Amino acid sequence: MPELDGKVALVTGAASGIGKATAERLAAEGAAVCVVDLTDDAGRQVADAIGGVFHQADVGESHEVDAAFATCERELGGVDIAFLNAGIAIGHADIETLPDDVYRKIMRVNVDGVVYGTRAAVRAMERRGGGAIVATASLAGLIPFPPDPVYDLTKHAVVGLIRSVAPSLLAKGITANTVNPGMTDTNIIGEDARRLIQEANFPLMAPTDIAEAVLRIVTGGRTGECWVCQPGREPEPYRFHDVPGPRTEGAQGRVPPGVREGTLDAG
Repeated sequence: MPELDGKVALVTGAASGIGKATAERLAAEGAAVCVVDLTDDAGRQVADAIGGVFHQADVGESHEVDAAFATCERELGGVDIAFLNAGIAIGHADIETLPDDVYRKIMRVNVDGVVYGTRAAVRAMERRGGGAIVATASLAGLIPFPPDPVYDLTKHAVVGLIRSVAPSLLAKGITANTVNPGMTDTNIIGEDARRLIQEANFPLMAPTDIAEAVLRIVTGGRTGECWVCQPGREPEPYRFHDVPGPRTEGAQGRVPPGVREGTLDAG
């Protein structure tokens, strides 16, 4: 029996790349899938091919994200899995020449879209009795990425958001994790970057590799983790190190109010 038989998944950025591969993989495991994308024709083709439904939406607009989740609930009965995958890169390395409109464009898709999507997913999953949220971050959400520092900023934001909401969502029966791919063969890699990668003989992962990681995450039951995907390696949660804690007399090992235990080094 398929692992996700009877489950309903919503996937953003599902017309191509990682989103398309994951929508197909979740459908193959028995899930009914709501394909969400700004691109109409390609998105409908994906939905038709997997027997799902399509909803056109700009994830940078909160009301359009809410409408996508409403469509999924109305047409498919609810939302059990939300894969918040839509994202762009700008490839602008020089911060001093960064145009305001380019900055706003990437922030609204990569950050606003995940915030709006997480909020809508939690609302829908509470009505369902639980669920699993996975957001696409990047290896760039864990390390510096000088070729595109604002892209790096957005992916760090995704990591911070998901790790921070995960503890409170667990009580609602909702898991929240990120998938953090390294270089993957999608349209987000421009021709110049693709040429440099090829010249460096650096391997690119297939979108299907990331789809397998997402499937593992949503069925694993773990939460608050960032799953690193690199060529030739099994996906694995990134091991975050605790930051130094206070050493003043009587406060050693304490954490600030609202900060969970195990985030500060007691030594």
